[in-house]
Amino acid sequence: MSPVPASPSPLRGRKPGDRRVRVERPHSAYFRYAGENTFIAKEAASAPRTPVGRAFARVRGVMFGRPLSTYEEAGERLSKKKALAIFSSDAISSSAYATEEILRVLVFAGALALTSSIGVSTAIALLLAVVALSYRQVCRAFPNGGGAYAVARTELTPILGLVAAAALLIDYVMTVAVSTSSALDQLASLVPAAGDWKVVIAAVVIGLITIANLRGLRESGNIFAIPTYVFVALALGIVGIGLANIVTGNVQPLPPQPNAEAFHSDPLVLFLLLRAFASGSVALTGVEAIANGVPAFKPPEAKNAANTMTAMAILLGVIFIGISIVANAYHVLPSVGGYPSVVSLVAGAIYGNGTILHTIFLVATMLILFLAANTSYNAFPRLAAILAADGYMPRQFAFRGDRLAYSWGIALLAAVAAGLVALFGGTTTLLIPLYSVGVFVCFTLSQAGMVKHWLRLREPGWWWRLVVNGFGAVLTLVVLVIVVYEKFGGGAYLVVILIPTLVAMMLFIHRQYARSTAQLAVSPDLVFKGLRREERVIVPVPGITRAVVQAVNVGRSIAADIQAVLVSEEPEEAAAIRERWERQIPDVPLVIVESPYRALVAPILAYLEVLDRTRPPGTPDPITFVVIPEYVARSWWERILYNQSAKRLRSVLLGRPHTVVVNVPYRREDATEAEVVATT
Repeated sequence: MSPVPASPSPLRGRKPGDRRVRVERPHSAYFRYAGENTFIAKEAASAPRTPVGRAFARVRGVMFGRPLSTYEEAGERLSKKKALAIFSSDAISSSAYATEEILRVLVFAGALALTSSIGVSTAIALLLAVVALSYRQVCRAFPNGGGAYAVARTELTPILGLVAAAALLIDYVMTVAVSTSSALDQLASLVPAAGDWKVVIAAVVIGLITIANLRGLRESGNIFAIPTYVFVALALGIVGIGLANIVTGNVQPLPPQPNAEAFHSDPLVLFLLLRAFASGSVALTGVEAIANGVPAFKPPEAKNAANTMTAMAILLGVIFIGISIVANAYHVLPSVGGYPSVVSLVAGAIYGNGTILHTIFLVATMLILFLAANTSYNAFPRLAAILAADGYMPRQFAFRGDRLAYSWGIALLAAVAAGLVALFGGTTTLLIPLYSVGVFVCFTLSQAGMVKHWLRLREPGWWWRLVVNGFGAVLTLVVLVIVVYEKFGGGAYLVVILIPTLVAMMLFIHRQYARSTAQLAVSPDLVFKGLRREERVIVPVPGITRAVVQAVNVGRSIAADIQAVLVSEEPEEAAAIRERWERQIPDVPLVIVESPYRALVAPILAYLEVLDRTRPPGTPDPITFVVIPEYVARSWWERILYNQSAKRLRSVLLGRPHTVVVNVPYRREDATEAEVVATT
C-alpha cells in the first residue's frame, strides 16, 4: 500500500483523545513520494552502506565532487562563452601548429617558396568558412547531437553513419595526442629541459584533464575558459601588431635559429603545394565538435551552438591567416625537433623574446593546447554514448557517472591517447599524418547527407542551403583524396585500416545486441499469470551449517520437490554427514555423489543431466532451482577465503537451460540458532 503524504505540521484531531496526530513516513529518509506506487530516490538511497564504501565515496567526492542528480543537468548546461572555451579550444589552438606544418613542407622548395604559405593558409581558411557554414546547418537540423554520424546514418545509410562515427572516434583520440604533444613543444620552447620529459608530463596532464572532466561540465568550463581567452587575446595582439608593423615598414626579420630546418632546392610544384595544403589542413580539426555537442548548450541549444560555431570559425580564420602572414614577414623557419616552435618565434618577434607578454603567451598556448584535448573529452564520450544507445558500442558507454559525465568514454579516451603519446614519444610531426584523414571523411559524409536532407524536406531557403552543402561535399572530398594521397606513406594508411576495423567491431556488437534482444523479446499480447511447469530445488551442500539450513529453508519455500546434494571424495565423512542429516533435517533427502577424481562442479552438472534424462519422454523438463548457500564474512579480506567453490558453480550454471540460480547469503551478524520445524 502506498503511504499517504504527510502534512508539514501535526494534524489536529476531532476528538479529545485525538488532539494531535504524528504521521510517520518510513520512506522519507531515502525516497520522495511522487504518486501511487512511485518514489524518487534521494541521494541517501545511493550512498554506500559499508565502511570501505563510505571511505571510497569520500575520496571520490574530494576528487570529482558531490554526486549530481539528473534533475540538476539543466544547471550543468553551457553558456556560449563557456562552450566557446570548451568546444572550440581544439580548433582555435590548431593555429599554434598548422602554420608550422605548412612551412615544414615549403622549406623543401627554398626561401622564396615560404611566401606561398599565405596562399595555402588562405585556401584552408576559405575551406574552413564553407565547413563552418555547413555545420551551422547541421546544428539546427540535428539538435540532438551526433554530428556527422547522425547526419550520415539518418540521411545516407547506417553503414556510412558508422564510417563517420569510426572516423570521428579516431580523430578525437588524435586530438588529445597531437594537442598534448604540441603543448609540450611550447613548454620546451620556454624550458628546453622539459623536452626530455615529454611523455611523463603528457601522462600527468592527460590524467589531470581526465579528472577535471569527470567532475562535470560546469567546473571544466570554468577551468578551461581563462587560458583559452588569454591565448585568443594575445594571438589577436600578435596579428594586429604584426600587420601594423608590416604596413608601417617596421619589420625586422629574425635570424635563423641554430636548429632551423635547412632549405632544399626542390622546385615549387603543384605536388609540393598540395602536400603543404594537406599538412596545414589540421587547422580544421575540431570544427565538428560543436555539432556533436549541441545538447550540452543552454536553451535554445541549436541556435547557441550555431552562433558559437560562427564565432569559432572567425577567430580561427583570423588567427591562422594572421600568424602565417606575420611568420612570412619575419622570415620565421620551423625548428628541427619541434622547438622553439614557429608560434613561439612569431610571438618573440612581436612581443620581444623573453618578455612578460612572450612568456604569458607561451604559457597560454601550452595550456590551450593541453586543454584543446578537452574538446575530445566532451565530444568522444557523447558520441560513444549515442553509439551505445543505438546498440553499436557496449551499453556501459551510455551510463553517466556521479557528475553526469559519461565516465566510460572519458576513461577509454584517456587511456588510448596516453598510449599513443607514449608510442610516438610525444613527437607532433609523427602524429600529424594520422590526424586529418578522419576529419575530412566526416566533413564529406555530413555534407553529402545534408544535401539529401534538403532534397527530402525542401524547406524555405532549401536551394541555397543545398548549394552550400553540395559545394562543401565536393570540396572536402577533393581535400580528402589529397590528404590520403599525400600522407598515406607517413601513417595515414593506419587510419584507412582502422576505420573499417572499427566499423566491423561496431557491427559485431550491434548483431550481438540484436540477437539477445530477439531472444528476450516478449510478445505484447501475452499475459503471464504464473508458472505452468513443475519446479524442483537442488541445494549443493558441504555439510550441515547454519548457512546450509537457511538455504534449505529458502528451497522449501520455492517448491516441494527439494533435495540436497553432497559431493565428497571421502566416503566415511559423507556417511557421517548423512547420518546427522537424516536426524536433523529428515524431510529433505540428501544425495551423496562420490567424486574419486576430486572434482566438485562437474559432478553436480552431471547429476542435473541425469535428473533431466529420468523424465518420461515427451514431458518438459521442470525448472530447476539451484539454491547455493553462501557465508558472508564481515571484512572484505575475509571474503577472499570463502565461497570460491560457490562462485565457480554459479558461473557454470548461469548458462544452463531451464535452470535458475539462487544465492542465499548468510551473515554472521544475523546469526541465531537455526530451528528445523518438523513437518507431519
